[in-house]
Amino acid sequence: MARSRQETMEENRVKLIAAGRKAFAEKGYAAASMDELTADVGLTRGALYHNFGDKRGLLAAVVTEIDGEMAARAKQIASSAGDPWQCMLAEGSAYIEMALDPEVQRIVLLDGPSVLGDPSKWPSQNSCLQATKRSVEQLLAEGVLKPVDAEAAARLLSGAALNAALWVAASDDPKVVLPKAIDAFKTLTSGLLADR
Repeated sequence: MARSRQETMEENRVKLIAAGRKAFAEKGYAAASMDELTADVGLTRGALYHNFGDKRGLLAAVVTEIDGEMAARAKQIASSAGDPWQCMLAEGSAYIEMALDPEVQRIVLLDGPSVLGDPSKWPSQNSCLQATKRSVEQLLAEGVLKPVDAEAAARLLSGAALNAALWVAASDDPKVVLPKAIDAFKTLTSGLLADR
């Protein structure tokens, strides 16, 4: 049975994202050749342009995929942390810790912002923000947090985790910076806790 045009397009899109992910991780965005990338998966530059517009569009798709995986991994790690507050701290800490992953470091935290601009404006970061906001609303309803605007708190928590991860990724010695970043993140966020 012949594949439909839509199935072929989706298969090509998946191939290009995988090839882009590999090339961007190994060589970095600037050095990744679109001709080599497309040839590696048996496609043409035309397929790249049709699916993503350009190299920048491919990077955006790769970042979205990795960012989604990061969010899922952080949520999975946090699920065993205990109460909702500990889960939120564990999720933020896990996100920061992923800055040690070479693929995450290079693609999402170094090349992503330099090519795609402010990460807080990325669609994938917005979905993380909304998830954090829901967690904050739950903690507010349970009286765990001081009375605070849920969106403001979520933006500050998400921003703190993201900026800590960016700091770790860009540092000369990420393994030394990581525990400092996580400790500061936890200390900063604890200021939201209601007096009990």
